[in-house]
Amino acid sequence: MAETNTPIATSAQGTLAHPLARTLALTTLCAALTALGAQVAFRVPFMPVPVTLQVFFVLLSGAVLGSRRGAWSQLQYLALGAAGLPVFSGGQSGLTAFAGPTTGYLLGFVAMAWVVGRLTERAARPSWLRAFVAMLAGIAALYLPGTAWLSLWLHFTGMAGSDALSRAFLLGVTPFFAVDLVKAALAAGLATRLCRRSA
Repeated sequence: MAETNTPIATSAQGTLAHPLARTLALTTLCAALTALGAQVAFRVPFMPVPVTLQVFFVLLSGAVLGSRRGAWSQLQYLALGAAGLPVFSGGQSGLTAFAGPTTGYLLGFVAMAWVVGRLTERAARPSWLRAFVAMLAGIAALYLPGTAWLSLWLHFTGMAGSDALSRAFLLGVTPFFAVDLVKAALAAGLATRLCRRSA
């Protein structure tokens, strides 16, 4: 899934001749898919972070676009939300959305896409296992800033108790890990299939 020969980029070469135009089209598409995934959200009582389909699309964007373009697609997504478009979960938008409990996860999308792309782009036709391991690493890159920010948010809102970090892990990682494993497995399968079809 090298950045110079990704499956989506290969299929788009016939219609988008200019490399910059092709890159912009592909990253915008992945940003739009992330925004779409944000609208499929499930709120669990007493949980400050919702369950969404964003992780699936962020993982996929890193795998099919590579590290730089995958990360750029997520920066586009964040820019759209900051500009006022209702692309975040629950239709949230604007700079105020970056002051809530999910800010660390939003910023972590950029790191997630970059890590997945970096670990998969060197193989022209990576196996499902390699793609899956790369996506697990990407999920770890998401959880780190997500948990760190959530612990600060819990502390400043008086919801954390004595140990903000452990409570943030309990609320921001534990309920999502099994679901994210399924998303990673599905995204790895789809990304691998796309690579094989484009080969």
